[in-house]
Amino acid sequence: MSDPDRLKRVDALLDGLDNVLPPPRVRAQLRLAANLTQQDVADAVGVNRLAVVRWELGKSTPRRPQRDAYIHLLKRLAERFPAAAEMDEGSATPASEGRSG
Repeated sequence: MSDPDRLKRVDALLDGLDNVLPPPRVRAQLRLAANLTQQDVADAVGVNRLAVVRWELGKSTPRRPQRDAYIHLLKRLAERFPAAAEMDEGSATPASEGRSG
């Protein structure tokens, strides 16, 4: 196998990681770091708030096309709030909103 072929295989492997969701707790941490409500995320992604609640609790995962939008949102939030993207083993998963909305 030539080097360019190896590089293409490595790129394909890494591109596949672009569609991986962070753990549920990190999803919630990113949202909270941006001071967004679950309803804000639901409206942006095109689902109801209960879907976001279930995603953040790890009870379900988003499906396309909402999955792509949700992953994009989480990536952008991780860029803006890198500390929130790190797993905090000592904190519980937020189960409710911190602010009304």
